[in-house]
Amino acid sequence: MRDNRYMIVAAETSARAACAPALPWQQPFADLGAEFSVPTLPQPLPQPYWVAHCQEVATLLDLPSDWQQDARWLHGFSGNAQLAVRAPVASVYSGHQFGVWAGQLGDGRALTLGECAGLEIQLKGAGPTPYSRRGDGRAVLRSSIREFLCGEAMHALGIASTRALCVTGSDYPVQRESLETAAVLTRVAPSFIRFGHFEHFSQSPDALRTLADYVLDRYYPECRVTGGQDGESYAELLAAVARRTAHTVAQWQAVGFCHGVMNTDNMSILGLTLDYGPFQFMDAFDPSHICNHSDTQGRYAFGNQPQIAYWNLFCLGQAMLPLIRNTERALAALETYKPAFSLAFENAMARKLGCEQASPEMLTLLQRLLPLLAANRVDYTLFWRRLSHWAGNQDSGDASVLDLFLDRDAAASCLEGFVQLHGGTDRSALRARMLAVNPKFVLRNHLGESAIRAAREKDFSLVGNLLKVLQSPFDEHAQWQSFADFPPEWARSIEISCSS
Repeated sequence: MRDNRYMIVAAETSARAACAPALPWQQPFADLGAEFSVPTLPQPLPQPYWVAHCQEVATLLDLPSDWQQDARWLHGFSGNAQLAVRAPVASVYSGHQFGVWAGQLGDGRALTLGECAGLEIQLKGAGPTPYSRRGDGRAVLRSSIREFLCGEAMHALGIASTRALCVTGSDYPVQRESLETAAVLTRVAPSFIRFGHFEHFSQSPDALRTLADYVLDRYYPECRVTGGQDGESYAELLAAVARRTAHTVAQWQAVGFCHGVMNTDNMSILGLTLDYGPFQFMDAFDPSHICNHSDTQGRYAFGNQPQIAYWNLFCLGQAMLPLIRNTERALAALETYKPAFSLAFENAMARKLGCEQASPEMLTLLQRLLPLLAANRVDYTLFWRRLSHWAGNQDSGDASVLDLFLDRDAAASCLEGFVQLHGGTDRSALRARMLAVNPKFVLRNHLGESAIRAAREKDFSLVGNLLKVLQSPFDEHAQWQSFADFPPEWARSIEISCSS
């Protein structure tokens, strides 16, 4: 709902726009045609202020060194001035949500400003679009800070993800479960195309082919089959997407990341982690953990994520079938997911255990270890970090790993299996290998919540400190040791939902 502050800012916007950078950012996706996206101007955000920024992303985008001191960028990334020569666009897509066909969806609160240095730049929360479905198109400070921090955390962990340039805030009120304040997140990715884009155009052969050819030519040129049968290139594309998705989800499982809402419209065609809402890095290890308070049936529980990704790929395959033209060929492409996931997950867990790759002995140990972690509700991140240190100091009487378990005898047996696995391996080298892949810091829910609470009081220092730590999560950062400690008791009461 508009108020007088909107009217004031709207009156000022034209003057600011006149001196905006007017950057010649390209819009290749928008150039596909009017059926794919709609030019949409953002709505002004009253009295915006900086909340957070990532200089690494700013460097990728070649922004000027003083961009944070220039009000034009503040207003541009808040939706109050047009940064690029061309108007932003909102794209249309469809999808399955919680396993049910939801029909047309689309960028309900995201606007693509353009592309720079091979990265699309989006404003998330800059007001309603033609696809807002009666929503206000706004993001709130809480969700924007969570996505800003987690995108950068995942990138530093080596997990494919969208990233974030900055967050701007405003005191403008936004109603969610309670009254909150507005924010705009500027995020970047090579592409924001989703499985849902293909689902939307599955009944429009020409548009579907245009979309698939665009994705092939720009992001998967190696899948073009010269002189092959009709549809073969699209089958290769489907198989490549399946393999990328398998690799990303395997990394989620290895690090203990719960996405929380793996709808097909939240699945990236590039295998990126996309749309951070009710996500969580697990504290106590629990394969049945449900991080999304809105997921009453547990569809997106942590242990279900690999199978849900496979199900979502079948939705993509069904949408692409008019191009592939052969059911058996499509099924064969989809079946590449299973071995790709198994290989990626087993090798990721092997590295966590200090091995270069999976072996029968390593898998035997892992099959004993993971159920034990679950039965004892062991803190997942702390276990792997402590094990990494213990690996280099096995004879010191260090009980830090055993102290995590109620069943110390079973834990001691697993540690003995670990020692046998590595035989005469140099311990200092083993420790270094494990510390390089088992992070000390992840974005635990209580850390994000603490940063959000401080930010509501205009104290953004904790957001900045968390960003520094999460950008180098394998380093010790002794001054921020508290970020790596057990979660406080109050963390149990944090609820995250689709509005997060």
